[in-house]
Amino acid sequence: MDVRDELGSRRYYVSGMVQGVGFRYFVHRAARELKINGYVRNLRDSRVEVYAIASAAALAALRHHLDRGPNGAYVSGVSEQEAPLDSQYSQTFSIEDDA
Repeated sequence: MDVRDELGSRRYYVSGMVQGVGFRYFVHRAARELKINGYVRNLRDSRVEVYAIASAAALAALRHHLDRGPNGAYVSGVSEQEAPLDSQYSQTFSIEDDA
């Protein structure tokens, strides 16, 4: 296995006008296309949280999607941090209940 194919996990917090504009569904579609596992959910502070498990290349592609968002959304910032690999989310990508 190539080092670039090793799985990593990241947590992203997306700020701006990202709730009520289809952002979670946009992320869900992108994650499925990129073969990323994890989840997306709205936070009470109006941000969206994305937890993603994938190769470094797929995570970089997801970050690009998060930076632009869907039509109707306005992304003012994306913070990113390493996250522990949580096997509970290693098989699928889901839209979770709001936190």
